[in-house]
Amino acid sequence: MAAKAGQRGGSFIKQAAILAAAGILVRFLGFVYRLPLTNMIGDEGNAIYGAGYYIYTFLLILSSAGLPAAISKMVSERISLKQYRNAHRVFQSALAVSTALGLFFAIVLFLSAKKIAVLVEYPESYHAILTLCPTLVIVAIMSVYRGYFQGMHTMVPTALSQIVEQVFNAFFSVYLAYIFLGLAIPEGKTKNIPLAAAGGTMGTGIGALAGLVIVIFSYFLIRPTLLRRARRCRQPYEEGRRELVIQVLKTAWPIIAGTAVFSLTNLVDMVMVKRILLGTGFTHAQADALYGQLSGKYVTLTTLPVAISTAVATAALPSIAASVKLREKKQVRRKMGLTFRTSMIISVPAAVGISVLGTQIIQMLFPKAQEGGMLLTVGGISIIFLALCQTSTGILQGIDHIKVPVIGALLGAVAKVALNACLISIPQLNVLGAVLSTTGCYLVAAIFDVTMLSRLTGTRFDMMGNFLKPVIGSVFMGAAAWGSYRLIFTACPHNTVATLLAILVAVLVYCLVMLLIKGIREEDLQALPGGGKLIPVLQRVRLL
Repeated sequence: MAAKAGQRGGSFIKQAAILAAAGILVRFLGFVYRLPLTNMIGDEGNAIYGAGYYIYTFLLILSSAGLPAAISKMVSERISLKQYRNAHRVFQSALAVSTALGLFFAIVLFLSAKKIAVLVEYPESYHAILTLCPTLVIVAIMSVYRGYFQGMHTMVPTALSQIVEQVFNAFFSVYLAYIFLGLAIPEGKTKNIPLAAAGGTMGTGIGALAGLVIVIFSYFLIRPTLLRRARRCRQPYEEGRRELVIQVLKTAWPIIAGTAVFSLTNLVDMVMVKRILLGTGFTHAQADALYGQLSGKYVTLTTLPVAISTAVATAALPSIAASVKLREKKQVRRKMGLTFRTSMIISVPAAVGISVLGTQIIQMLFPKAQEGGMLLTVGGISIIFLALCQTSTGILQGIDHIKVPVIGALLGAVAKVALNACLISIPQLNVLGAVLSTTGCYLVAAIFDVTMLSRLTGTRFDMMGNFLKPVIGSVFMGAAAWGSYRLIFTACPHNTVATLLAILVAVLVYCLVMLLIKGIREEDLQALPGGGKLIPVLQRVRLL
């Protein structure tokens, strides 16, 4: 039994590493294509793109965002009990639910696109919203396949589909934006920015379609094996389709609700930022540009490092759920500790690095739109709290407390709205107020989720191993980043060169300090993409 538990633990680490590697690549590709897109459409275009995309994201969450987690949990529980036929029936039932919901919200969005665009005070986003309607159906179907694969503890199809999706998304978003930029140019303008933004969102749908093809192909490759295993299995009873549909919805809705609340904060920003800025003397163009910096630069860059914590949490959910079902309390606690530690080892230095070199990073990445560096400097710390939210949410869902993150998200949303109203109206802060309120939102939610997780499991949060050691390493790293940037820039006054070299120095310093203070363990490296190959090297030099 212990050997099997160990194997499951190793499998969890391996699957987390696969999904983390894919997550890093996907976020990197998503980040890379936003560079030429932003340089083409500017902060104003980013605001239009962001408005359409956030509306789509909110409806996507309502239709399918909770399904992968719900399906992976339900499938994993049944597989752990060798109920393979019921596990496959979960998949079939969820596919029907998700397709219906996706179609419903796609039709609603199509029929109300113009009214919604006007309601959120971004009428230029109408075409961007229209292009995203089919994507709701595509992603809804794809989410079920991904959840099914994750429940079977195989992240390869999900990882591969995410990479293919993002490659197609990146290429077609930039290509179509470039084409549409020169079409139907309004009088007095040199380019059609709203149509170019719609071209960017159209690439999202093309990418999603490519990802769907990959997961369907992967499913049909193993379908004969799945059906054969389902026919041979002996299970106490066969769950009915109606029973499973109800259970899928019952499991998914708290996850959807919690995610929707966080998504709603983006919509709150979209409306509140512009209205408050206009009320304090900013012009429409200035308000759009500031919101574009917030959505196109701050949100894009601060969510990039969270890819690993998201991947680890996603991999942890079915693994922890299976251990809970098998009553392996020791394994549950071990997986919880590893999940938190891996998340913080990545998130804390990312937050410090982005804060220290915020302005330099913006200038390097957006040479034609260099404003917004202060947003990163002030709001980089939000990465830590967002990672804590996502990690604790994955664990709470795995241990059958799926409603707790909903309460945490609601508390965070209330803090977000209140802080927005107070801070954005201060002229000296303007859009920085939205960044501070986002940090406050994630902080409130993270404190609530982690506190409740500790109470429900009786497990204390390892402050030294999970948090303080990454903070110590990050302090040295931040000082190295700042000092090396200044030194290199003095010798070679080229921002891109100095920034890249400073980041390299910072990473090396962080890794060295963490190894010296025993902040990185062997199982932590196993959870990181390619980390297992470093273990023999570090053991030879006695750093591990």
